[in-house]
Amino acid sequence: MRGTGRFKEGVTNMLTIGEFSKRGKISPRMLRHYDAIGLLHPVYTADNGYRYYDPAQLSILKQIETLKGYGFPLKEIGTLLPLSEEEMGMRLHARRLDAYGELNELRKKLRQMEADIAEMEGTGILMEKYHVIVMNAPAQKVFCLRRVINVSETHSLFAELLKEMEGQGLTRTGTTQQMYLGEQFSYDAMDVEAQVEVLEDGPGVKTLPAGMFAAVTHVGPYETLQSAYEAVQKWFDAQNEYEICGPSIERYIKDENMVKSPEELETGILFPVRKTGKAD
Repeated sequence: MRGTGRFKEGVTNMLTIGEFSKRGKISPRMLRHYDAIGLLHPVYTADNGYRYYDPAQLSILKQIETLKGYGFPLKEIGTLLPLSEEEMGMRLHARRLDAYGELNELRKKLRQMEADIAEMEGTGILMEKYHVIVMNAPAQKVFCLRRVINVSETHSLFAELLKEMEGQGLTRTGTTQQMYLGEQFSYDAMDVEAQVEVLEDGPGVKTLPAGMFAAVTHVGPYETLQSAYEAVQKWFDAQNEYEICGPSIERYIKDENMVKSPEELETGILFPVRKTGKAD
């Protein structure tokens, strides 16, 4: 609405652009831009160009800023504002899926950057990325299958494990994990035991004792787990208080059935340890 140089009747409660920008926590420059692109017009514009807003428009501004924060482009937000809650929910769900894709792509770039930095500056970055802790873990009741397999057969082994668990009527109560039992690691002939936490006793079920572990969490594809192992090895090399006293475990905190992308996988690397008695 254009003015005649003075307020029209009924607009005396309007906010100037400065007042509206302060309440909405947005710059006057951005408000002018929203006006120019047809996203949010002032309710009254005087002949001298002064803009005035209705306080009720603050809720519209908040919605605009929220949608912008979700990653919607300004040219699209204007078409979203009139939507019903059901329609808006569908658009937000689609945007959420897109955001996950963008996040996973960013994680890939970050991993590549970390690899490049590690190559340029040495392995010190591993200790910045991975925080190794010493933790006490409770006893676990697990159903187990031990096999000597090629690394490519890992998925098949866990599929067999869960199928046999169900066939025995066992109730799963926690994560799956893999224990490495061979004296030396081999991609072609890994001596491993696939394990899943269960409630009941029965054939193939045993209790792993409580113990102390040096542990670290890796986020990302299984193909990049080697970086986590290298970080743990660096940690052992840098201290003399603890020594390894048993087979290592890969604990699948978030496995492939829980995530939408390999970038979201979470794997715990645990090495059982004991005090050496050599600490300074």
